[in-house]
Amino acid sequence: KPPEGVWEMTRLTATENREITIAFERGVPVSVDGTAMPLFEIVEHLNSVVGSYGWGRLDMVENRRVGIKSRETYEAPGALAIMLAHADLESITVERDLGREKMRLEHRYAELVYDGLWFSPLKQALDAFIEESQRFVTGEVRLALEPNNCYVVGRRAPKSLYDYGLATYDAADRFRHSDSEGFVQLWGLGIKTWAGIQGAGTTD
Repeated sequence: KPPEGVWEMTRLTATENREITIAFERGVPVSVDGTAMPLFEIVEHLNSVVGSYGWGRLDMVENRRVGIKSRETYEAPGALAIMLAHADLESITVERDLGREKMRLEHRYAELVYDGLWFSPLKQALDAFIEESQRFVTGEVRLALEPNNCYVVGRRAPKSLYDYGLATYDAADRFRHSDSEGFVQLWGLGIKTWAGIQGAGTTD
């Protein structure tokens, strides 16, 4: 465990639980608790507020470019709070397959930035993809802060894809359950065909 003296921004000083709200426009943080600020000021503000709850530490082993493994400790309470809120907002505003592809590309994007390839053709192409993926990532996310903890307690977005009437799974939902029978038959058709021809009990 790293000695407590290595931490500066994340020393636990706050004791009363509180909530904060981060607003985003097209994926970019624009305000905290209704107060608009430039992005760098939002990060600085959240570093102070979130860090005072002792949250936002990273203790990890990295792979350096030359192949050496190196243990590093970081403090990023503001950035981690933004990432937590942003990912949650994406969960209700980004279509499933687009979200999965974005997750797949995020690591590569981070590598390009880490390696200083900010102006590379690939980075610019990924920028275009990211910009399009954030087209409807506008809304607010509410975070709860407690000593040594930060977590999402609410989210809302004008273009949210979440529809309560389709997702309740009870008698009051608007989903036509009779539609599922044909879907299940089609969904399992490939496996059913395989099982009959090559599955257990069949011969070469």
